[in-house]
Amino acid sequence: MSDNLSRQGMRPAFRRWRAGRPFWGGLLLALGGAEILLTEKVSLKVAMHIGMQGMTGYLLPVLMVLLGLLILFSPSQRLFYSIVGVLCTLGSWLTSNLGGFFVGLLLGVVGSCLTFGWLPDQEPRSERRRRKREAKSATKTELQHQA
Repeated sequence: MSDNLSRQGMRPAFRRWRAGRPFWGGLLLALGGAEILLTEKVSLKVAMHIGMQGMTGYLLPVLMVLLGLLILFSPSQRLFYSIVGVLCTLGSWLTSNLGGFFVGLLLGVVGSCLTFGWLPDQEPRSERRRRKREAKSATKTELQHQA
């Protein structure tokens, strides 16, 4: 019984935590970096032997993952992180198999754009939906009283 209550308490707590930060933007940026890292085929020994150009293929996706996590855990600096994130993502086009065969590139760009456009003081969607429903029902009742 207490296990069920703790689960019910964790879900609203996670929703409150998620609502206070650009969650989907940070998650997509981190997933894009992880996908690009997974598409790298060359081993790290070969990349270090090739030099800095080979290391850049690993550096930019690692930065993308790091920036995605920073967006999640430090949302106050989200604008800077999102700009650096989109630059790293676009740089991965040249250094990392066309940005992880376009999948990581798209995830990173969309995540960075979502983060850049996120507004921290916007009210939750549930409140907006509730107000819209109340406004619609109020106009319906007004129309019924007028008729």
